[in-house]
Amino acid sequence: MKNINITRKITQGMYVLTTKNGGCIVDAVSQVSGGNNPLISVAVMKRNYTNELLKVNNKFAISILGNNVNPEIIKTFGFNSSRDINKFENTETTKIEDIEIINDSLGYMICEIVDTIENDTHTLFIGKIVEADVFEEKEPMSYGYYQEHKDELLKVTTEKGKTAWVCTVCGYVYYGEELPEDFKCPLCGVGKELFKKKE
Repeated sequence: MKNINITRKITQGMYVLTTKNGGCIVDAVSQVSGGNNPLISVAVMKRNYTNELLKVNNKFAISILGNNVNPEIIKTFGFNSSRDINKFENTETTKIEDIEIINDSLGYMICEIVDTIENDTHTLFIGKIVEADVFEEKEPMSYGYYQEHKDELLKVTTEKGKTAWVCTVCGYVYYGEELPEDFKCPLCGVGKELFKKKE
């Protein structure tokens, strides 16, 4: 048996990654070197439009989310594609180094991309911090906290009278009496076993 929920115990956080023309929610962010110009790595799914944007831009920003973040930020940047909507339209941001920073955050890091590493599902972007600041000294949102409080943070609503299957990892909703046998979540890629039926 492989219970991938164990990954929720890894001390990852919840962040908004932004670059020119888009952004998304990420959790796999790490500092990979020290000194005056520390390197930061972030993993971004290949199917995510932000991955495409990062490959034509040389900088990205990471806005660190706190436990008190407005849940609309998670919904906007986590459950939508920048192909379809302007995620910045209804989000308060400040432009720094020509990249939008989320105002409702604990602070930010702007990184210049120095390397990339490809694997089957993600690209690991490695960037050198060129600008950073702290807005608030509050508790950052961990990935574990997000998973424990996801229902109240996201308040997933479904259409009345329709059978819905809700992804327990990211909140994506699929409508239909049954999930296809080989179904994979189009947002986070998990299989049908991690969907919960909601009627």
